[in-house]
Amino acid sequence: MTGGASGIGCEVASRLRDAGRDVVVWDVTGGDIECDVSDPDAVAAAMERTVREHGVPTRVVTSAGIGSSALLLEMPPAQWDRVLSVNLTGTWLTIRAAAQAMVEAKVGGSIVAVSSISGTVADRNMGAYCVSKAGVDMLIRIAAQEWGGNGIRVNAVGPGVTRTPMLTDAAQLPGWVDGLCERTPLGRLGEAGDVAGAIVGVLELEWVTGQIVHADGGLALHSPIDPYGQMQRLQRPRRV
Repeated sequence: MTGGASGIGCEVASRLRDAGRDVVVWDVTGGDIECDVSDPDAVAAAMERTVREHGVPTRVVTSAGIGSSALLLEMPPAQWDRVLSVNLTGTWLTIRAAAQAMVEAKVGGSIVAVSSISGTVADRNMGAYCVSKAGVDMLIRIAAQEWGGNGIRVNAVGPGVTRTPMLTDAAQLPGWVDGLCERTPLGRLGEAGDVAGAIVGVLELEWVTGQIVHADGGLALHSPIDPYGQMQRLQRPRRV
């Protein structure tokens, strides 16, 4: 479990432990094994230690990730590189190391990457993040194709807007949360437990691979065209 010391990853790790799983958390701080997933040597060392101390992992969740806000014309290249190195390259390095261990041990398993609806929708000021998550979506499809013959399932869960430490700044924008809840069919922001439930569930779906499951309360269904929504807003009584 990468990124399991906080947010969605912490909730997933807790649920898996409650279910009797031997969970090993990799994180830059606060995990069982210290690991920067963007560093190939760190990932290799973390996997070697995991296999040595706990055996070959057959359930793998990659939740390590960082956010980013900047317009494309203003983003420094170093910021772009850092976001992709953690969110996309880090996911690849982790699932590659896990799959290699499974193949060498001749065991199958299940991998779930934490993506985002931002891999599908286009948000201004979030270019690097959106690109990194779109890359994760394609990565898991290719991995599912390449490793299926070894009995390894590879899927992703794409959260919508979820109450985690990453949300802090945006949540301070006046009216933003209320508008977001209005655009979400289930009528509220997601919680870490909502997404963790989807991840734990997808881990055990034996006939599912190469899929991106959105755990977003239906937010990605929203169309910005939405003439019906505008009619509804116009018909509301005005506050005095």
